[in-house]
Amino acid sequence: MFEKVNPAHPDKIADRIAGALVDLAYKSERNPRIAVEVLIGHGTCHIIAETSVQLSIDDVTAAVHRIAGFLNVDYSEVPQDVHLSRNQSGAIRCGDNGIFKGVPVTAEQKSLASGVRKMYEEYPFDGKYIIDGHRAIVCQSNVSHSELLPLWPLAEINPLGDWTGGTDVDTGATNRKLGSDMADSVTGGGLHGKDLSKADVSVNIYAWLKAQKTREPVEMCCAIGDETVDGIPYSEIVETARAYIESVGGFEKFAEWGLVC
Repeated sequence: MFEKVNPAHPDKIADRIAGALVDLAYKSERNPRIAVEVLIGHGTCHIIAETSVQLSIDDVTAAVHRIAGFLNVDYSEVPQDVHLSRNQSGAIRCGDNGIFKGVPVTAEQKSLASGVRKMYEEYPFDGKYIIDGHRAIVCQSNVSHSELLPLWPLAEINPLGDWTGGTDVDTGATNRKLGSDMADSVTGGGLHGKDLSKADVSVNIYAWLKAQKTREPVEMCCAIGDETVDGIPYSEIVETARAYIESVGGFEKFAEWGLVC
C-alpha cells in the first residue's frame, strides 16, 4: 500500500516553502544550522525558523509568494539553542537523536510515483493517489472525472466528486506527508525544513540510498553529538546527503517529491 501526493498538495507546499528557506540559509553559509516549521492555509502562511543565519523577511516573503501565491506571511525567527549550537561547533556531529531505516522501493511504488509525476505535468493542481495492489484511488482537483477516466480506467476517481483543492480548502504543515516521500522507509523525524547536520535529513537520505543500491533493508541509529553512526563518519553521511540534495536541485526541489520519485 502506498500514498503519493503531488507538489501542489497543501502539505507539500509547506514542505517546499521550508525547503526554500533552507536553500536561503545555504546561500549564506556552507554549514548553517536551521530548522523551519510551516503552517499554511486560508490566506496565511505561519513560519517559525530556528536558525544560525538571519534570513531577510523580504526573501522569505518572496519565497512564499512564488510557491504559494500572495498570502499573508507571519514569520518568526529565533536563534538556535545555545547548548545545541555549542555541541555542533568545531566538528561535523550528529544534530539529532533517531532510529532510521531505508527500504528498497517496490515496482508498484515506482509505478505510482512515475504516473503521478506525468499526471502533474499535465494537471499541476492539488492531488493525492493511493494504491494497494487491488485498489487504486485518484483524487485530482480542478480536473473532471471524464478527463481522468482514460488515464486511470481501473481507478476510483474523485470519490468526493469534483473539487478545487489547494490551501483555500485545506491547511498544510511541514513533514505531514512522509509516507509519500519515503514509502516503507518512514521512521521518526522529518525530511524537510532542516539543514544537513540533522539526522532526520542526512541519515534518512543515506539509509534510503544504501537500501536502493543493495536492495536490502538498512537500519541505523544515532544520538546528538555522535561523530560516527554505525562506524561511518558523520561527515561522510552529511556529504553523501549534500551530494544528493545538490543533484535534485536543492532543498526546495527535494521537497516537491521526496525520495520516492
